[in-house]
This record gives sequence, C-alpha cells and structure tokens, in this order.
Amino acid sequence: MEFIAPLDALFLLAESREHPMHVGSLQLFEPPEDAGPNYLREFRDTLLADQTCRPTFRKRPATWLGAPQLAWTQDAEVDLDYHVKRSALPAPGRMGQLLDHASTLHSALLDRHRPLWELHFVEGLADGRFALYSKMHHALIDGVSAQRLLRRTLTTEPSNAPMPPWNLPRKERARAPRKDRGGLLGGLAAASSSTAALMKATRTGLLQQQLTLPFEAPRTLFNVPIGGARTCAVRSWSMDRIKQVKKATGTTVNDVVLAMSAGALRGYLLERDALPDKPMIALVPMSLRDADDTDTQGVKIAALLCNLGTDIADPLARLQTVSESTRRNKEVYRSLTPAQTLAVAGLMLSPMAAMLLPGFASMGTPPFNIVISNVPGARESLYWNGSRLDASYPLSIPLDGQAVNITLTSNGDNLDFGLVGCRRTLPDLHRLLDHLEDSLAAMEDAAA
Repeated sequence: MEFIAPLDALFLLAESREHPMHVGSLQLFEPPEDAGPNYLREFRDTLLADQTCRPTFRKRPATWLGAPQLAWTQDAEVDLDYHVKRSALPAPGRMGQLLDHASTLHSALLDRHRPLWELHFVEGLADGRFALYSKMHHALIDGVSAQRLLRRTLTTEPSNAPMPPWNLPRKERARAPRKDRGGLLGGLAAASSSTAALMKATRTGLLQQQLTLPFEAPRTLFNVPIGGARTCAVRSWSMDRIKQVKKATGTTVNDVVLAMSAGALRGYLLERDALPDKPMIALVPMSLRDADDTDTQGVKIAALLCNLGTDIADPLARLQTVSESTRRNKEVYRSLTPAQTLAVAGLMLSPMAAMLLPGFASMGTPPFNIVISNVPGARESLYWNGSRLDASYPLSIPLDGQAVNITLTSNGDNLDFGLVGCRRTLPDLHRLLDHLEDSLAAMEDAAA
C-alpha cells in the first residue's frame, strides 16, 4: 500500500457530484486510406490484447485504518473492457454532437472502486474521422504528464504498431535519486523548516518584485458556485498567426495566448454588460517537471497570477500589460532557490487548494477569476495505428467559483484550445470561441 501525497489526496477529498476532479482530452484522428468498415473495432481489439497494466493504470483509492483516500491500492487484474469503450454518434455525426457526447462523459465521476481512468473511442463523424475521449483523475496525473503520456502512445511513422497507453515501455533516464516523495505539499513542509529561506522568498518574491497576489481579483459572473454538468467547446488556431503577433510586439507565444484569452473574456462580459472595472486575474499553472521527467504519477505544479488587463480597451496595450505581468512574476521564480520556489508556489496555490473546500466559492472576493493553462505538445505529425492525429483538445477542471477553464496545447502547426464550463452557468460557452477569434484578429490588425 502506498500513501497518497497530500496535494493528490486533496483532489480526492474535494471531489463530489458537483465537482468532478479528472482531467481529460478529446483527440481527433484521420483513419488511413485503406481503413475498412471494421477498422475501429479491430483497432480496439488489438489494444485490448495487451492485458498488462502499468502501476498508474492499476491504482485506486484504499481505506487505511478506517480512513479513506489516504493510500493507494493496486488491482491485480484490470477489467479493460470496462475502461476502454467504443460508441458511435447518431447521424448526421456533426462536431456539435461529438462535443455534447464529450460533455456528458466529462461530467461523469470516475468509479472509485476501479482504477481512475477511462478511454472512449467514438466513431460516426460525418467527415470519416474518429475521436478518442480520455480522462484520468487529477490525483493520479497532472496536465503536463497526461499530455506526455498521450504523446508516447503516438509515433511519427504511420506504419508503427499501436501501443496501449496502459502498458507503454518505460523510459529510463539518468538522474539523482529523488528526495521528495511527498508531492508539492511535502516539499513545502521541507521548505518551511528553513525560516531564513522562507523569509528571503517572501522579501524577494513579494516585496521587491511586487508579485501579483491572490484576492486582488474582482467578482465576475464566472465566479459563482457551480453544478456538476459540464459543457465543452473546442477550436484550433494557426500557430503562425500567434507567432506573427509575438514577433511584431516583442512578446512571447504565451503572452499572446493570455492576451487573446483576456480579450475574449472582456468581449464576453461586455456583451452581457457585466465587465468589472478592475482587471481580471488568471492563475497560470507552471510545470515543475524537468523536460526529461517521465514520471506520470502525482502532481508537480507551481503557478503565477497574471493581470489580464480586461479593463483596457486597446488590444496592444492589454497585451503589454499581460506581458509585463508574466515577465515580472517569472523573474521572481528565476531568482529563487528550489526550496524558495516551493514556498512561493505554495503561497500562489494555497487559494486553489482552499477553493476545493465546500462553501469557499460563496466568499466575497475570489482569489483569481480563471485558470488558463498552456500545456506543451508535439510539433510534428503524429500517428496511432496509421491514423493521423488532427487535433488534441485538453479538457480540464472548472473549480467551484471558477465556472470556466481554458486549457490549450500545441499540436503540429496549430494551437488546440479546450474550454470546459459549468453547463448551468455558461450554456453559451461556444460564444467564448468567437470572442477568442475576435481578440486575436484585433491584435493582428493593431500590430500590422
């Protein structure tokens, strides 16, 4: 039996019917030209022939000394027929129908009596493509490691044999033994043992650099208690368009993405006469994983808080505000030791942990307005069983008091955006996609 790291356990303890705590992905594939009518059934059967599951795919929460969610146990046998499912959309097989289906799947809780993951193959799209919806509990995996896991199932050669996600070959790498086995909060406990380190982190990070702090955000229509039903909206944008704005303004791709999101949020709220006078604040997760970290267990994230400049009408002035805010916050982290980084990261993430607790969303001032996450993806064309990956839309977690989440990833020449919202609060979530396009176009026109 393995103890659950404190931050990972929090995602289990905070989960309820209204607050599912899994991360997901919706991938679209173009089958090979010679694919027959039984292609997807045969593909699934080929994957299921491999019944060996790695430890992450055998884990489920256990009760230890009468207390639930404190330790993991591993199933000796995994019912892959349950975890790997196949379905078809009814005619005419439009993208909207697929998103409705994905929204329903993303709203459902994972079964705690089984390992906490599912894969759903979906056929019947009118254009001949098929989809893969996948989800894993956030206690098992974070967004970066989930993206890397999916990436490792794919190959750059169409002819390579397909690999099942649950039994990928291990990727060994040379590194020093890990001393921190307790996740982020375990690291915080170690960091707190050094009073001098914490004092220096606070002085450098918060006073000298004027780090954006929690609870400076205005309340918006997004910052309300949410229900359990989800709605998903997805769209892809050309990376070239983002890079052209980046080049013309001397900013970064992530700055442009955040400003694009800021403009969309501003437009959405203006449309409803609900734009606050104060700028909205976004929590932007940052991975603490090394580039070659292949460990897929647990959560390893820090975060910065970004001023989105939603009170600014001029798109380039808004972009510069975003860029300055992210630059200043990143300078804080670059100036710190690993122990200090954990201390400041804990300060930034502590409101997020508190938001997982019941009733927190009803407090007067939200710690931030929205989570916007940019997860690195692949730049080359990828294949699975000869099928080309066309799009990979990440689907994350709206928190209580955070009715929408924006997550994106790079995929070839595109940036794939996945928006997940509370269905009750944001029945017209797709309108944010139109505002994202309008926001990017406004920056392009202004930078031309």
